Amino acid sequence: MVNRNPSKTYKWRDKYVAFITAAVCLYCMIINLGHNWILAGFFGLGVLICGTIGVSDVKKISSNK
Repeated sequence: MVNRNPSKTYKWRDKYVAFITAAVCLYCMIINLGHNWILAGFFGLGVLICGTIGVSDVKKISSNK
């Protein structure tokens, strides 16, 4: 059974979950910046990739309306 009218929470999650993931990666990158440069670089890549995915998701959803 497919839900034809999803709630606002699901719509919000579909639109902004990549930005939340990017924010968490940014937080972890800042925490690890002085201690472990490899993890800081890994989380920095996460910020770039998830931020790019978030921007494309918002553009895709905005253009469908």
